[in-house]
Amino acid sequence: MWPLEQTAFVDLGAGMGRAVLLASQMPFRQVAGVELNPILVRIARKNLAAWRSAGRAMAPTKVICGDAVEFPLPAGPCLVFLFNPFGAPVMRRLLRAWSTRLREQARQLDLIYVNNEQEHVLESALSRRPGAERLFLGEIRRSKADAIADHLILANQPEGEYASSNFEDCSIWRWKG
Repeated sequence: MWPLEQTAFVDLGAGMGRAVLLASQMPFRQVAGVELNPILVRIARKNLAAWRSAGRAMAPTKVICGDAVEFPLPAGPCLVFLFNPFGAPVMRRLLRAWSTRLREQARQLDLIYVNNEQEHVLESALSRRPGAERLFLGEIRRSKADAIADHLILANQPEGEYASSNFEDCSIWRWKG
């Protein structure tokens, strides 16, 4: 694993930017959030501006409005965070794009996938690739802050669309191209 100071952090499907804000508090080389929805991008940028004003951002950080599949990963070591942002078709497109890019530029890509509903897509695509390995598959205990935030969301949702538990399913992959 590379030192954080040499590693870029990318949140694909960044939403309102929570993971981006938390990553910006770490000494990453750079932090980027990529979100397709322009309304969520505006909210994430507003959140980032408030975060910076409070002096909480340590790393150079930006939020980009764009398609995650087309987003060029930063050069050098990269940690990509996914909180179940895509269905299977988009996940497959993303993995094909990364495969091409990793062949063109040898590098290491680490992937943290939380609420990993498309784990079967990752497993199918990456388990056959040389240099790709799953480092972890299991449950991660949710923080008290996450539990409180989820409780507020659940209290305001129509007809009980979602449920909550004390854990999130997670996988961690390393892909060396």
